[in-house]
Amino acid sequence: MAKGPSYNVPFRRRREGKTDYKSRRALITSGLPRLVVRGTSKYTIVQIIEAGETGDRVAASATSRELTTHGWRGSRGNIPAAYLTGLLCGYRAITSGVKEAVLDIGLQTLSRGAKILAALRGVADTGIGVPHDQGVLPDESRTSGQHIADYANQLSSDSETYQKRFSKYMSRKFKPEKLPEHFSSIKESIISSFKKG
Repeated sequence: MAKGPSYNVPFRRRREGKTDYKSRRALITSGLPRLVVRGTSKYTIVQIIEAGETGDRVAASATSRELTTHGWRGSRGNIPAAYLTGLLCGYRAITSGVKEAVLDIGLQTLSRGAKILAALRGVADTGIGVPHDQGVLPDESRTSGQHIADYANQLSSDSETYQKRFSKYMSRKFKPEKLPEHFSSIKESIISSFKKG
């Protein structure tokens, strides 16, 4: 019989740095659905996932790519888009009977006012109970894109830099200075689409 130190090989997803099993176990044993928020450089993905014996089940899902169906003309990878995606997912979750959830950020690290927290704010504004500290959420001016509009106003005197920074907005024939008003109209569109149903 071999002698020496014993060594347990960690699970594959832990070795690959994809899953923190200690954190996942705590989330699952809470008994609440998980609010899973993942962001890429272009999009935000928000899902409400319920754990089951045979595997996870997605109760509701939304991506910032879907915002164009409501008329969204801004970037789909920024804070206002993350908020609206959270709002959309939250209303879908309510129609599926979800009343509360717990935030699951995976292996991402959080900073105050991050996109993940903007999506959390969107879900929480629908009435779904998600435990969080109000102090870490982005304020209303950031979720509406006021900081982007202010930056665009600053750059308006330098047309070359303005064109470079906001080329995607220009290609959609949309002025970033109007983002807060546009955000409000899209938010109302999402809310009214669920109030009718």
